[in-house]
Amino acid sequence: MRPADGSPVRVGVFGLLGSGNLGNDGSLEAVLGYLREAHPEASVDALCGGPEVVAARYGIPATRLHWYRGEYRTASRAGAIAGKGLGKLVDVFRTASWVRRHDVVIVPGMGVLEATLPLRPWGFPYSLLLLCASGRLLGTRVALVGVGAAPIADRPTRALVRWSARLAAYRSYRDGLSRDAMREMGVDTSRDEVYPDLAFALPTPSAGTPSDAEAPGPVCVGLMDFHGGNDDRARAEEIHRRYLDGTIDFVRALVAQGRTVRLLTGDACDAPVVAAVLEAVDSPLVTASEAASLADLMKEAAAADSVVATRYHNLVCALKAGTPTLALSYAAKSDALMARMGLDAYRHPAREVDAGRLLGQFRELEERAAELRRTLAERNLVAARLLEDQFAALTSALFPASGRARGHVPAHATRETP
Repeated sequence: MRPADGSPVRVGVFGLLGSGNLGNDGSLEAVLGYLREAHPEASVDALCGGPEVVAARYGIPATRLHWYRGEYRTASRAGAIAGKGLGKLVDVFRTASWVRRHDVVIVPGMGVLEATLPLRPWGFPYSLLLLCASGRLLGTRVALVGVGAAPIADRPTRALVRWSARLAAYRSYRDGLSRDAMREMGVDTSRDEVYPDLAFALPTPSAGTPSDAEAPGPVCVGLMDFHGGNDDRARAEEIHRRYLDGTIDFVRALVAQGRTVRLLTGDACDAPVVAAVLEAVDSPLVTASEAASLADLMKEAAAADSVVATRYHNLVCALKAGTPTLALSYAAKSDALMARMGLDAYRHPAREVDAGRLLGQFRELEERAAELRRTLAERNLVAARLLEDQFAALTSALFPASGRARGHVPAHATRETP
């Protein structure tokens, strides 16, 4: 629909988009697909981490999220510290000015309400609070769509996240654990719903052809620059070394069996881990993917016999492609995803990678490959239907008929994949 004056509805998208994280960009791509199909009249632009990338890749105007360009670099000198401090003040006005120009702002997916990876409260949590508070003050509907959440121990971060969620006009989550976490943090979630991750709305690549028993095909191994979570800073290097050593040993074992291994990532920061594995294994059977999008990752996964991966959206891509997948799980969101897709038995802790035990789980995964492919095909159909419901609910909540009250769409049942 259009505003009362007949002008196109103005929609903003917000987040760490275009910054090198393929999962974040995949969520954006899914929401843009929805907007172009359901609301082609809408005028869309972004306030994001990588405006040049977003503008070039998705063809929408984009503005830099932070006034201070060194926001995510460690500040040790007085000038840098002063720049960051000034930037926090300037961003109050920049964010409010951007929000004022929109009828609706969508935060597409992403783990914006969690701290499962190292996070500072004055970073993105502060930016999200500015967004949601501006929306409430200026009458712009802000929607947190299919987002991830998790319990947060750090008090300042938890407070910022809680108030951001409370001030949003619409909330939905990518799993039940996320909704439970927000309820435990004091947010009224009685009208919030749960749907599959937004990436399940992206086009499905052509299914690969599984290899026969005499000629096993490639294995995709998804890597991550993993150092534990926000509460693991004191043990970060120990956790990283254990993860890296275990993963290297696992890849070596695959190579010793003559298997071709394709290394996947999901964020630009993962490149050093890929380099470390390539150097340690030193085999022509191991190559690194140069995937630039979730679509590229799905194609890689679809061409493989099986996938072993760490990053959440590496798992999403492999499951969406219908490929038997084993998770090197680092957070409850990965566990919930694997259970929802019928592969709950195929999880291994990223903090304690045991190459021998992992290899045993991997063999069992491949032995049950045909059965698991059928399970994934069924679960993907359900996920697609549920995301149609998500987008219908979003239209009802954010693009109401003239004069309709703003707010959450009523919820009567949780919509989760069985």
